[in-house]
Amino acid sequence: MSVLTAVTVQLLVVLPAVAALAGLLLRRLRALSGLVAVGAGAVALVLAVLEFAETAGRSDVVDTFGPLPVGELQIPLTMLADRTSAVIAVAVAIVGLAVQVFSVWYLRDDPRYPVFAATVSLFLAAMLLVVQSGDLVLTLVGWEVMGWCSFLLIGHVSARESARRAAYKAFLVTRVADIGFVLGIVILAGGAGSTEIGTVVAHWTGGSGTSTAALVTGNPALTAALVLLLSGIAGKSGLVPFHDWLPDAMEGPTPASALIHAATMVAAGTYVVARLHPLFAVDETSRVVLGVLAGLTMVWAALLAFAQSDVKRMLAYSTLSQIAVMASALAFVLAPGEAPGLALGHLFSHAMFKSLLFLAVGWLSVLAGGTAFVALRGRARGRGALYWSLAIGLASLAGLPPLVGFFSKEGVLFAAEASLDGPDAALAWFLLIALVVTVGLTAAYCTRAWLLLTTEREGGLGELEAEEGQAESAEEAAPAGDEAATGAHELRPVTMAAALTVSVLAVLTVVGGLLLIPLGIRIGLIMAVVSLLAIGVAFAAVLVMGAAGHDPAARLGPAAADLSDRGFGFDAVYVAVGRAVTALARLVVRLDRDVVDAYPRGTAYLTGIAGRAGEKAHRAAPSAGLLGVVLGVVLVAVAGVTVWH
Repeated sequence: MSVLTAVTVQLLVVLPAVAALAGLLLRRLRALSGLVAVGAGAVALVLAVLEFAETAGRSDVVDTFGPLPVGELQIPLTMLADRTSAVIAVAVAIVGLAVQVFSVWYLRDDPRYPVFAATVSLFLAAMLLVVQSGDLVLTLVGWEVMGWCSFLLIGHVSARESARRAAYKAFLVTRVADIGFVLGIVILAGGAGSTEIGTVVAHWTGGSGTSTAALVTGNPALTAALVLLLSGIAGKSGLVPFHDWLPDAMEGPTPASALIHAATMVAAGTYVVARLHPLFAVDETSRVVLGVLAGLTMVWAALLAFAQSDVKRMLAYSTLSQIAVMASALAFVLAPGEAPGLALGHLFSHAMFKSLLFLAVGWLSVLAGGTAFVALRGRARGRGALYWSLAIGLASLAGLPPLVGFFSKEGVLFAAEASLDGPDAALAWFLLIALVVTVGLTAAYCTRAWLLLTTEREGGLGELEAEEGQAESAEEAAPAGDEAATGAHELRPVTMAAALTVSVLAVLTVVGGLLLIPLGIRIGLIMAVVSLLAIGVAFAAVLVMGAAGHDPAARLGPAAADLSDRGFGFDAVYVAVGRAVTALARLVVRLDRDVVDAYPRGTAYLTGIAGRAGEKAHRAAPSAGLLGVVLGVVLVAVAGVTVWH
């Protein structure tokens, strides 16, 4: 390992954290705190590119501040520098820098911008720690810091009740899910006697390799550990049933949404599973659990995305669906390292086009005064770079060639097709069908979004009234972060830096397929044709539904839009579960107080009565009769002893 590589990786993690602290200390100096945040993001990107250049064909272990002395358990706290970590670090750094640059303009009138920028820097440090981590403890630290930062970013406009509720909801759901994540790490580390990821993998796989894999297949402890890990990953990544917090997270400012959705917290689960994939490869149960969760989530979220009345919530559901697409690749066992490469390839491409879409929508929302489709209707037309950026982002999300989304999506489809003849054939068929359906649904909601953003409404009176009703409800529930954009929107032109940021992301979305080569992306011809046919059918169907300027979702009736906006009522399930848990807790308290504690309280009460009675008898003056009885008993006892002797 070269000294340059070690220093590069260490600075890559430490520098954003230092920038976060400096930003908080300089929060009264807005311009300087912004400069620190943007400068740290730029240097982090340079360091990530340098790591990419340094790790060609090799993997290095990087020390931090030494192992922790914890008895027999080894906690080396090392980091790992290889081509995989370098590629993902580049993606994270690109998105982080883009968010910081864009936020300078987007939150120009926000008095709490310095705090926001510092939180973004800390968020980047936490994600980069997860990416570079070679130790489960470091992974856990980065994992939990990201959860805390997401709480702060979602609730950035804390004066708004809906933002506070969304932040609390995200925090509680992910914290509950993280209980399993921590327990899974405890089992893995306890069994291996070390938290170093390489040691953990070698222990539980018998030293790796297909020849020993069969020996550990079905290990109950390994299965329990991996399923517990998946519960935490499902919480962070928004897989069913933990998915409902992510759309509500749109209460945060749009740059925060780009950061959370594109390349940090929700994508971190995919990266952790990819790092530990050799363990999943030898445990069929955990792969089935992962595959089922991924298949259900990708279709469910894509269905919800189609009829959303707010473009940010549509993008949120698309994130859920695309994260599930990434996770599905990890449910397969292909050549060593191939499944993780395909999953991380889609993670990289998703980071590019999803950050592009969020920032472009943020730009458009400043011009239109909101993120509801009725407010944005036709506003992208004639916007030059913004128009083309939205077109490229939506096309890449839909999976059109030759954009980056096409190559990474086809790589996942290839993994499913390649597994049809293997031992996981049933799971492969399930996921392949789910993937094809998701491809069609994704093309459908992307086409609808494009039609609404670029065409004026020309519907009949009934549809116009319905859209006006949607506008009123969308205004009441407008994302908190975009409320700062209301007012004289046209009087606040976009800065060159913000516009250039969006344009650069658009370019990366076009040419990003070349950057996927190091991850080994492969494409199957048959599945490419099938997916393009699904895209074509969905595109044609939505065009027919949206003829004459109609909103295609309006063809499904007003109930469909209402159900979609309410997440098919899944939030009510959360409320019902919360009430049930609260009722159970109250019942336990009552049983503990009125039943379990009744016995010791009763005993104490009776003892008190007996004590008071004894005290009263002890203090009372003895009567002559009582003295006679006592004296008689004593005399009889003495006489008996005398006669006995």
